Amino acid sequence: MGRASATMGGVMEIPRGDVQTQTFFEQVGGEETFRRLVRRFYEGVAGDPLLRPMYPEEDLGPAEERLALFLMQYWGGPRTYSEQRGHPRLRMRHVPFRVDRAAHDAWLRHMRDAVDDLGLSPEHERQLWDYLVYAAASMVNTPD
Repeated sequence: MGRASATMGGVMEIPRGDVQTQTFFEQVGGEETFRRLVRRFYEGVAGDPLLRPMYPEEDLGPAEERLALFLMQYWGGPRTYSEQRGHPRLRMRHVPFRVDRAAHDAWLRHMRDAVDDLGLSPEHERQLWDYLVYAAASMVNTPD
C-alpha cells in the first residue's frame, strides 16, 4: 500500500511527516535553507550604501542571526526567536530607522537575489516571495 496505511472502513491514513503535514519550514529544507537565504541577503546588504548604515553593528552577524531565527519561526521552525527576544514587533523594532520606498526597494532587491539562489519549487518560491513583499511594505515608515 505504499506509505499510506488502511484504517477501519478503508479510509487511508497519511503517516505523520508526509508533505501534507510538514510545515513550510520543513518542506523547503529547514534551518539550512533559511540560513542560506539570510546569509545571501546580508552579502548584498553589506555593500549597499543605503541599507548598510541601518545596521549600527560593525559585524552583520547578529542581524543575520536575528533574521534567520525570525524567518525560521515564522515558517514553522523552532521558536528560538521568541524565546530569546519576545514578540517580534517588527514595525516597532524598525521605527528608529528611516525606511522609505528606496530602502524598501533595496531590501527587496537583495532578498530577490537570495530567494533566487535557493532554487525552491515555484510554489514555495511564490509563497516565500509573497510574504517578503508584504513584510517589506509593512516596514515602510517614511513617505517618499
